[in-house]
This record gives sequence, C-alpha cells and structure tokens, in this order.
Amino acid sequence: MKRILTTNTLDESRVSSDPFKQFRKWLLESAGRRAVLPETMTIATATRSGRPSVRTLLLREFDYSGFVFYTDYSGRKGKELAENPQAALVFYWPRMGRQVRVEGRVFKVSSKESDNYFSSRPRDSQLSAWASQQSRVVRNRGFLEERVKRFGEKYPSKIPRPPYWGGYRLEPSVFEFWEERPGRLHDRLRYRHSKGGWIIERLAP
Repeated sequence: MKRILTTNTLDESRVSSDPFKQFRKWLLESAGRRAVLPETMTIATATRSGRPSVRTLLLREFDYSGFVFYTDYSGRKGKELAENPQAALVFYWPRMGRQVRVEGRVFKVSSKESDNYFSSRPRDSQLSAWASQQSRVVRNRGFLEERVKRFGEKYPSKIPRPPYWGGYRLEPSVFEFWEERPGRLHDRLRYRHSKGGWIIERLAP
C-alpha cells in the first residue's frame, strides 16, 4: 500500500481550537486521498463490570451533537451500552499516518432519526435488519437466508424499521489526534472538554 504521510502538521499553533473542525478537516483530507471508506471506525464498549468488546462500524452522521452510528439494540454492543453508556471510537487512516480517538457518553437518537435513516437504506439491508437477530447463535447461513425470504414476502413494498434497530449518538468529551513522525516520535494532541471550552494538551507518544 502506497503511503502518503503528512509532515509537521499536528502542532498546537496550527490546529483548530475546535476539535470538531479538526476532525472534519482530517476526514475530508483522508477522503481526498482516496482512502477506502474513510468513515470506518472501531468502537469499544464494556459491560457494567468492565469487560470490553470491540468491533468495526461506519460513521453515518457527524456534527456538533456527536458521532452517529446505527445497529441492532438487542445485540452485544446494544446490551453493553444499556448497562454502561460510555464508549470510545478510533478512526485510523494508514495512508495518511493518522489516527483519531474519541471518547464520550452514548445516547439513542430519536425514533424519527432512526426511521429516516432506515428508510434510506437499500431493501436488502432493511430485510437483513429484520432477519438477523444480532449476536445470537444460529444453526447455519440457510436459516438466515430463509428469514430474509420470509420477511421479503411479509413486506412486499415498504419495510418498517424493526423496533429493536436504530441509532446511537456519541457525545464527545475527549478527542485525541495522532500523527506518525520519523523515529516513532509521533505527535499526539488531546482535546479535553471543560466548562470553559476545549483544552489542548500535548501527550508523549
């Protein structure tokens, strides 16, 4: 994979004082360098007792209210978020030598937001949401394919959103921007939210 590393751009005097603007800048730059699915993110959740789990998802929306993703509320991450509504995201763009971590509290989006997004999805994706009871043990793939067929017959036209499927919004309290530098002396800047706004701190790599 050809790498297009940046140099000396993660400097306190050059970054935005607003972490949302800084994130958007890096996301757009990654997309401009033809990164494959630059909106790909890894999300870590944990049970109430602290047992972690992690998986990869796609960022669906992003603004000052937070980072939005959609999933099955009854799956493992949904259950963990119900117990412990804290999560962490990681975006990694290897061609750029950049990474962003985001930490914060997670809330469900409104039913209207979930309905609107679900209605925009392709029909086969909508049927999969009904057919797949996420994280449950199934006999074989044929079992899932049969359920897709069954729900396709049940909903020949408009498919409603399953009541157990919808969106979450992570409201950031911490951003950390990382950029690769020679000799492993990488740059790390953390934005930490406080009552007066965002505090920028440099961290040792």
